[in-house]
Amino acid sequence: MEKAPFFENVCDGPEGGSAYWLTTADGLRIRAGVWPHAGETKSTGQTKGTVFILPGRTECVEKYGRAATDLAQRGYASLAIDWRGQGIADRMLADRSIGHVEHFDDYQLDLAAVLNMARDLDLPKPWFMIGHSMGGAIGLRALLEGAPFEAASFSAPMWGIGLTSVQKVMLQFLAPILALFNLDRQRAPGTKSETYMMGQDFEGNTLTSDANMYAYMRAQVAAEPSLGLGGPSTRWVRESIAENTDIDTFASPDVPILCFLGMNEAIVNTDAVRARMARWPRGELIEVPKAQHEIPMEVPETRKQFFDRSCALFDANL
Repeated sequence: MEKAPFFENVCDGPEGGSAYWLTTADGLRIRAGVWPHAGETKSTGQTKGTVFILPGRTECVEKYGRAATDLAQRGYASLAIDWRGQGIADRMLADRSIGHVEHFDDYQLDLAAVLNMARDLDLPKPWFMIGHSMGGAIGLRALLEGAPFEAASFSAPMWGIGLTSVQKVMLQFLAPILALFNLDRQRAPGTKSETYMMGQDFEGNTLTSDANMYAYMRAQVAAEPSLGLGGPSTRWVRESIAENTDIDTFASPDVPILCFLGMNEAIVNTDAVRARMARWPRGELIEVPKAQHEIPMEVPETRKQFFDRSCALFDANL
């Protein structure tokens, strides 16, 4: 484990943040960013615990700087991850703009490396989890496999991809053919090489209804283009659908959770989220009016609700 670049100039996180290079069991280099809680520098002097932030597809450590601040103000240290194939972690393909993974459960190797880092750094316990979008799919699998999180909060978890039935059927037939000719590592049809925020004005975006947060996300990629990522490979899409299909066969883990879903959600499959939450005895679904995909980066009142409710859950499980 060694220090990694940390773009504090675009992060807007708590003081004292740092980043580390980690090596996964299959030899890839990923990155994790760690922030102390506010009390370590100016208030109570005691940390309640550590929140592991599991980002969505295309995201990077720095995108969660403001979230780390929200958590720090509530007494929690936090960390965020550059998954393989995004941020400045090792990219999987020569074309760095394509989001790719060979097998969806490879992300569990990334999380295992981060858990080892947390042990080595002796990050304050208990440990909790926030899983956003793709990170929500990774986080659900981790909970099913016994990851050491006492409670979790999900934001628009990718427990189903927002594709139509026709698109799914087409992909099921197309992906094996593309794989046969080693073409499933090309960008999925209909997706772009450009990072979403850089090609989409705030008006009409599907991420957030907060113009300030959208500008924050956009400014990060403008300042540090290496953080950007375009559309996924066909293989990533196929692997994600296969993961969702497989995990749907499991009962919900015996872990207390909250799940936030914007009522203007347009990226993940909302029916899949509602179905999972209907069979999670220790879970609560919170549907947020007017909110879009990025619940932790929505308008101030929505962000406050997300972090207040999430940290109340964590407080109850200290």
